[in-house]
Amino acid sequence: MTYAITTHDNPYDPFEQFLPWFLFDEEKGYHSCSRLGRIAQTSNQYSEQENDQEIERAIDEIIKYDILNVYKKVKRRRQ
Repeated sequence: MTYAITTHDNPYDPFEQFLPWFLFDEEKGYHSCSRLGRIAQTSNQYSEQENDQEIERAIDEIIKYDILNVYKKVKRRRQ
């Protein structure tokens, strides 16, 4: 399973429609990719599975402290 962060009001799929998803996110001032990048401690030295677990951990942390209930986690099966 692979996870992504999005907002409740973003109508685009971050997996399948990344560019429109990203543009909507930036226009609204959420900056979800930047926020996730600051928190997730990923590395080229880690396996894909380890990086995926770290991204999921970081998403969960963002949501945990999201007092405005803006963010949500979405998932899909790895292909």
